[in-house]
Amino acid sequence: MPPYCPLCNSISEFYHRDISRLYFQCLTCSLVFVDRENLPTPETEKRHYDLHENRPEDAGYRKFLSRLFTPMNEQLNPSSRGLDFGCGPGPTLSLMFAEAGHSMEIYDPFYAPDQSVLNRRYDFITVSEAVEHFHEPQRELSLLWSLLKPQGWLGIMTKRVRDLDSFRNWHYKQDPTHVCFYSLKTFRWLADAWKAELIITGDDVILIGKRQTQEYDINSLNNV
Repeated sequence: MPPYCPLCNSISEFYHRDISRLYFQCLTCSLVFVDRENLPTPETEKRHYDLHENRPEDAGYRKFLSRLFTPMNEQLNPSSRGLDFGCGPGPTLSLMFAEAGHSMEIYDPFYAPDQSVLNRRYDFITVSEAVEHFHEPQRELSLLWSLLKPQGWLGIMTKRVRDLDSFRNWHYKQDPTHVCFYSLKTFRWLADAWKAELIITGDDVILIGKRQTQEYDINSLNNV
């Protein structure tokens, strides 16, 4: 029997098999995920993350992060309080927001494991290239949502599933620490479940706000 979805706990079906893993897709929220037997150990994750060479002084890395930084910063009041969740070994996004005048905290289970920051409330939370690593996305995303103040924003950067044909040869799934893959339908389901506002800012960035349910593609607004 296919496993239950780790995001919405609904029934899933077989989606794809490659040389090393089985993938399933939820019939309700469309999350694609690996079986729990294929989840990497913390030791495997840490060895893989230690290979990352992202540095705050790297202009190319800052340009990459600006895809999330710019639309999020446009939503914020001056001197907002934020949390960069899953900051990795070279925290950079938090520095970009601090340079813009915001107060920042960071959290990463391997590199910045101070859990006291998870007992506070924030005006915004960023999760850059991290949600695909979540082993229990329902628990982890619910935690982040609970840490947001009213009118707060959750910003997520992750590459999105499009269809099975592209998934078969998708480089993104080759990373052994990538275990959950989200589509637009997944994020729409999540925003609907939270009765939240959904802003789609590009191919790999979405913002979810604690406001009335509303969705629009920010790119389409540029053509008005």
